[in-house]
Amino acid sequence: MSFKDRPTYQAKSKERLKRIIKKKIQTTMIGAISSVENLFSFLWDEGAEDAEKMQELFNTLRSEILDKGNHQIRNVDTELDLYDINLKTNTVTLPINKIGGQHG
Repeated sequence: MSFKDRPTYQAKSKERLKRIIKKKIQTTMIGAISSVENLFSFLWDEGAEDAEKMQELFNTLRSEILDKGNHQIRNVDTELDLYDINLKTNTVTLPINKIGGQHG
């Protein structure tokens, strides 16, 4: 990589990392909401006592989890802007053998 390409490479590396971290935080938020819903949905099933109130509480909890997660995503973006980031890449050079076992 030439010196001239370095700023572009760093910017692309940083954006890639931000995108990956954002996706991981979102997956964590959605997973938490899904777990709560799977374990406690019986509380707001049709016919359950106080079902409407429980559904309302779940929706409030869901909104708070998403709001807090989105706030952390913004914090990560702000924090990463303070760093220079380079994606480490691996290069492998394979030897080429000519027919007959001669190296070339």
